Amino acid sequence: MNAQRVARADLVGRLPAARDVDDAALAGAVASGARLLILDDDPTGTQTVRDVPVVTRWTVDDLEWALGTGAPGVFVSTNSRSLPGPQAATVQRAVLRAAREAAARAGVDYVVCSRGDSTLRGHFDVETAAIADELAAGEGWPTDAVVLVPAYVDAGRITVDGTHYAAEGDDLVPVGQTPYARDATFGYRSSDLPSWVEEVTAGRVRHDDVVTLTVAALRRDGAAAVGDALARVPHGGVLAVDAVDDGDLRVAALGLLQAEARGARLVYRVGPSFVRARLAQRPHPALSDDELRAVVARGAAPGRAAHGLIVVGSHVPMTTRQLARLRATRPVHDVELDVAALLAAPSPEAAVASSVSRAAAALADGPVVLSTSRTLVEGGDGEASLEIARRVSAAVVAAVRGVVAAEQPAYVVAKGGITSSDVASKALGVVRATVEGTLLPGIVSVWRALDGAAVGLPYVVFAGNVGDEDGLATVVGRLERAAGD
Repeated sequence: MNAQRVARADLVGRLPAARDVDDAALAGAVASGARLLILDDDPTGTQTVRDVPVVTRWTVDDLEWALGTGAPGVFVSTNSRSLPGPQAATVQRAVLRAAREAAARAGVDYVVCSRGDSTLRGHFDVETAAIADELAAGEGWPTDAVVLVPAYVDAGRITVDGTHYAAEGDDLVPVGQTPYARDATFGYRSSDLPSWVEEVTAGRVRHDDVVTLTVAALRRDGAAAVGDALARVPHGGVLAVDAVDDGDLRVAALGLLQAEARGARLVYRVGPSFVRARLAQRPHPALSDDELRAVVARGAAPGRAAHGLIVVGSHVPMTTRQLARLRATRPVHDVELDVAALLAAPSPEAAVASSVSRAAAALADGPVVLSTSRTLVEGGDGEASLEIARRVSAAVVAAVRGVVAAEQPAYVVAKGGITSSDVASKALGVVRATVEGTLLPGIVSVWRALDGAAVGLPYVVFAGNVGDEDGLATVVGRLERAAGD
């Protein structure tokens, strides 16, 4: 049975005292373990880390570069959440086939992490099953367990006793009772993770094949609790891990690294916060004003515009509120792409031609918001809704590509998962990048493009469903000041 809304203080207050692990112990386990190959289903998974390489293409050469940087983990931005399930599975297999050769060239081992949405939307099981099948076929080893850790503690999404919650003010709401669960493509009913796994796998993985590692056990027994829980997981089953804070994730990460060292073959499906713990990083403060000015200065090009381009494709209610607050707090030039007109146009270029010229001209006077119209257009089913999203994104890509070709902005902010992926890889041509850090701690990441149409350009990845109502205004204000406003 699903839980009900509860005050966070009441739920968390009943738990054992928080614990943590020694930095040196976790860092040592990471250094001696395999690299973490993070297949990110949209680029927003980078929002909790810094100094990590990202690739948006998975050729052997690109993956060899990323694995050869020496970083303990690398992100591969697949944008698979925007694809139908069979195509998403094909992408996972393609990445791993290239990674196998790239890792051999780089002389490293790797373990695979599928980074998904902390509100449980995405191709869970389709992707992890494809990963497990490919590892069995290509590496010759079966997966002992899939480790499910959806918590995103930075955004108030936590898991207690197997129930996954999303924060709403001071309350915690079971995710199955939130608007995220009514997603046109990835909707679900269950908040209890074992029940959710059975639901979204249509019974392929049964409730009883999921073992919950509770936060109480983690706090009572430490990393040893992980081994105890894994021993109870049926071969190929799922270990669902609770977490309330970063310490819980670090304890779990250490226990999982120890299990890997003993020979456990694991595939991960996680939210953003676990990645930070698994890489032995602590929560980072936002980039300082001086650091941000340096990032913007490195992206400066002759004739660059004085202001930035903010691209808004997400339609979740929080994004719409954030956009309204931005408009209320500073002058911006609005260029709206009408979704109905985009869908009726013969080509993306035809739909956006006038928008490109208006946006490029306005960059000399102030920040430009290039947004899709706020009325969400959905298809008759999940597949049709994804197709609409792809067509709209193609028009956004065409618009951004045209603006940047005409007038390079001082920075680009992309709001929304599919939007941030397509703008980076298709509009800007970014294949290799480095995560410089965050603008809102644990929530909004800053990439520095290492190639593409705007080498060095500060590229800000801002998920649609995170931050408070002032989030977008805060980010744009800091970037404008760094650019010399």
